[in-house]
Amino acid sequence: MFFRQISTPQEYISHHLQHVRLDLSSLKLIPSNILSNSFWVLNLDSIIVSILLGCIFLSFFYIASIQNSYIPNKIQIFIELIINFVNKNIKDIMHTKNNFVGPLSLTIFVWIFLMNAMDLIPVDFFPFIFENIFNCPNLRIVPSSDINITFSMSLAVFLLILFYSIKTKGISGLFKELICQPFKHPIFYFFNFILETISLLSKPISLSLRLFGNIYAGEMIFILISSFIPWWMQWILNVPWAIFHILVITLQSFVFMILTIVYLSMASKKH
Repeated sequence: MFFRQISTPQEYISHHLQHVRLDLSSLKLIPSNILSNSFWVLNLDSIIVSILLGCIFLSFFYIASIQNSYIPNKIQIFIELIINFVNKNIKDIMHTKNNFVGPLSLTIFVWIFLMNAMDLIPVDFFPFIFENIFNCPNLRIVPSSDINITFSMSLAVFLLILFYSIKTKGISGLFKELICQPFKHPIFYFFNFILETISLLSKPISLSLRLFGNIYAGEMIFILISSFIPWWMQWILNVPWAIFHILVITLQSFVFMILTIVYLSMASKKH
């Protein structure tokens, strides 16, 4: 435990669950434990880390793509395996041609994996650096454990679902789909509309909450291990949990990607 001013496990846990927040109305950083009346309050650490990871992802793939060689190097082979993996899942699920779904699915899978992988960094490492160098007492470096980040990504997928539904079926076709399923009789149109609307809105909510819940739980376990066990014994539990957590972060990236492909495939079909 690096923070000497924190004396109890409760304070330690609370410290690691606080964000660096920016109030856009006053352009001032505000403590995470203080409620603000302003709506425009951003979790600055989650946004910055997400953007940095996105830039790293794009730069890594771009540099590998512009390397001209007759024999692919190990990095290019690794990237090709990822691309082939994503394309195979798209071909198995989506039977209509769409040049946008491939890049979108690849971005979702790699970007979310990188955000989830930040959970494997020791919980005190970056907070200790920022507190002593930049005098920033609160810092969270796992963007996918922030419900605002996961919901914003799922909201983007939801808007794409609406876009492709209207593009493929038209507004009238989408409305008919909402009122005519699952029961065909006109007496059930109102109930169909309620059920189908709930089903449509549950897609972004389930996407965001599933990713947030799993990564937040994993982060919490790392924090609990660090708070209740002496630093020289933490590896006994941290190492096994980190090995298992690698499977969790990969699986959650895969699930978000697969469900996005499934939802867009359903939206692109004419019923």
